[in-house]
Amino acid sequence: MRKKYYFFLIGLFLLAACTKDSNGPGGNDPDPIDKSANLLATGDSANDILTNETFTTLLIEIGYVTGFQPSAEAMNNFQAFLQARTFKQDIQVQYLELPSPNENDLSLQEIADLESENRTAYNEGSTLAIYIYFADAPADTDDPQEGTVTLGAVYRNTSMVIYESTVRELGVNNSQVTIADVETAALNHEFGHLLGLVDLGSPPVNAHEDPNAEHHCDINGCLMRAELQFGGGLLGMMNKRVSTGKAAVPGLDDECIADLQANGGK
Repeated sequence: MRKKYYFFLIGLFLLAACTKDSNGPGGNDPDPIDKSANLLATGDSANDILTNETFTTLLIEIGYVTGFQPSAEAMNNFQAFLQARTFKQDIQVQYLELPSPNENDLSLQEIADLESENRTAYNEGSTLAIYIYFADAPADTDDPQEGTVTLGAVYRNTSMVIYESTVRELGVNNSQVTIADVETAALNHEFGHLLGLVDLGSPPVNAHEDPNAEHHCDINGCLMRAELQFGGGLLGMMNKRVSTGKAAVPGLDDECIADLQANGGK
């Protein structure tokens, strides 16, 4: 049987440089919303998310394709993760139902373009806004012949995507791990990158970056492991944890927590 690997993706290119927001048919009407602070590189807002120095409220906009809204259980787990690792106590979630783009797969540029068309929440006053898109199509980097699939990606300082159709495909066929477990792992992992892990805005206190997977942790069992080329992938890790009496979703290891604490987090 062909072994499958499940991995996460980081969009390290700055999409803001090549994505322009339309200001109307002629492009001359001023845009009333200042989006510039939400169009930066991955990790650039790590300290702002972790601390209350500039922003005291975290507004998370969930843009989901009809039929692909994340589970309430996963969202509750995700908010608990944010409260455990950041000093944000005022965390608000709003949902935005969206039509399907009707694509067989999606590139990060296509996802960024969809965000430009649909996102409504941006930084304003003491509120820092995050946009998370739940897609009904897989990543264009998936390779069915090799069995490689992507669960999520970050591509700007306040933007990420969860490939919900892929998440559900993995979770529905597993007896020990639920769809909510896979959703939670994907959400927490990708948001870990927005928090600056690993070496993406929260400088490492001690070196712990995987030499075989840039910006991922090299410590076994950590939430920020890439699980790209070695082991049985995310489901393998989670099934092993369940079989040994642990919670299915891994947490951050001590090194990652130390990095967040050094950058103003918990």
